Amino acid sequence: MKTPTIALVMIVKNGAATLARCLSSVQGYVDDAIVLDTGSTDDTVAIARGFGAQVHHFDWTNDFSAARNAALACSSADWNLILDADNWLVSGHDLLSTLGSQSFIGQVAIHNRFMQGQEVRESIEWVSRILPRGVRYAGRIHEQPVNNQGLIRQRLEVHVGHDGYMPEGLAAKKGRNEALLRQALAETPQDAYLAYQLGKELAIYGQHDEAARHFLQAMAYSTGAQQFRHDLVVRALYSLKQAGHLERAILLAEEEFPYWQDSPDYFFCVADVFLDWAIQHPAEAESRFLPIVESSWLKCLEIGERPDLSESVAGRGSYLAAQNLAVLYENTGRAAQAAEYRDKARAMRPG
Repeated sequence: MKTPTIALVMIVKNGAATLARCLSSVQGYVDDAIVLDTGSTDDTVAIARGFGAQVHHFDWTNDFSAARNAALACSSADWNLILDADNWLVSGHDLLSTLGSQSFIGQVAIHNRFMQGQEVRESIEWVSRILPRGVRYAGRIHEQPVNNQGLIRQRLEVHVGHDGYMPEGLAAKKGRNEALLRQALAETPQDAYLAYQLGKELAIYGQHDEAARHFLQAMAYSTGAQQFRHDLVVRALYSLKQAGHLERAILLAEEEFPYWQDSPDYFFCVADVFLDWAIQHPAEAESRFLPIVESSWLKCLEIGERPDLSESVAGRGSYLAAQNLAVLYENTGRAAQAAEYRDKARAMRPG
């Protein structure tokens, strides 16, 4: 019986800075590498060919699905691993050779690195990136595999790094995704996922007031069953807070309270919202609002880390919550508790 084959399938433009890292991370674990270049002016093509990849060219049409599908059409493999130039395979290499002949859509854990303040943070997003032959994409941007065959989506222990949200990556693509998202949302204005993605794009670049409006629009059209709902709620709370809409943020937190009892990210953002509210209402802070802040961060520690939740940020269920509690206790005259939680934060912090 023929062993199933797997190909790396990529669309790339001016990815010379990171492409070699991606290709080397899968070398020896895929049967073929296909790079569809959409108009590079750097060394992208030369680097791809240096790794023995098939290089094909495609005229960019402001449609990610069109490019993805053109790349997939160049593959004859049984399975296709979809990565971008700013991705690299971290773990799960051996699993790629054991996918077998049963068809399903494989979801991998994307570890998104980003800056918050002066520190690097990481969130985990489960994305469909391992596709059986014949599956194609739909959507101008933030494209999704079309599942006409009713295939199950299966989470695989495959972990992929992504640093496209770091400052260098954000600067390189500033404005591009926003324009495509606005165009796509104008075409389907009640698409909750597109509204969420536009809000996310705006928030990444600090435009929190408009981001919050799109997040609330997405809330109106989404359902609790959609995978992105968790991240949508958390980002909506954060953007409302950043934009100064604290009353609306508190109302949203109350509306969503029954649904996120196992989310450290939800309680972490609730604590942030009420901390800002306490600062604005000092007369009632100690008696009414700071206890909510404290109990929310304690709830984060009680829940612990939840990397299975959509874009859960590492540390919110451990050292980040403990660190914030230490600061809270120190600023409210509870030195012994402050020292205790500083030690806990230090012990929980990776490395």
